[in-house]
Amino acid sequence: MAKFALHNIRKIRPFLTEQATQLLVQALVISRLDYCNALLAGLPSCTIKPLQMIQNAAARLVFNEPKRAHVTPLFITLHWLPVPAHIKFKTLMVAYRTAIGSAPAYLHSLLPIYTPSRSLRSTSERHLVVPLQRGTKSLSRTFSYTVPVWWNDLPTAIRNANSLTAFKRLLKTHLFRNYLT
Repeated sequence: MAKFALHNIRKIRPFLTEQATQLLVQALVISRLDYCNALLAGLPSCTIKPLQMIQNAAARLVFNEPKRAHVTPLFITLHWLPVPAHIKFKTLMVAYRTAIGSAPAYLHSLLPIYTPSRSLRSTSERHLVVPLQRGTKSLSRTFSYTVPVWWNDLPTAIRNANSLTAFKRLLKTHLFRNYLT
């Protein structure tokens, strides 16, 4: 469906401004790539690559660039995260809501907060419990394993953000630095 939308936008691209094209692409293509993408957390890159290729084509279409143009500068201009980074962004927002207690109850059972048995300096760092992996590779691709690993790898300043807005800003900046530089 996203490819079809790109194809149709490409047909009318000569009649659109760059800003109008960006709005159309975000509404008709990027929104479809973004829908339920937290479910893709932990999947291998070969599964996510087709979605990344669609996002690359969308960025090239917005700027009317040729097929072989490098997309990193385009993503930076558009303030778009690559698909794997966006999956991580959305998933870590769910983890943040769980850590501060505003997520639904079923998420609290999937992502339990680590509480040490005695007083430690790391008590205020909002760690999540990583389930034990017992010799199976399939566990490392589950939501309840992947998200705590990603969460605990975040810098403490991001995990301890005061509000969701501050968390989003810090996390997006962190992911931009890791994926686009």
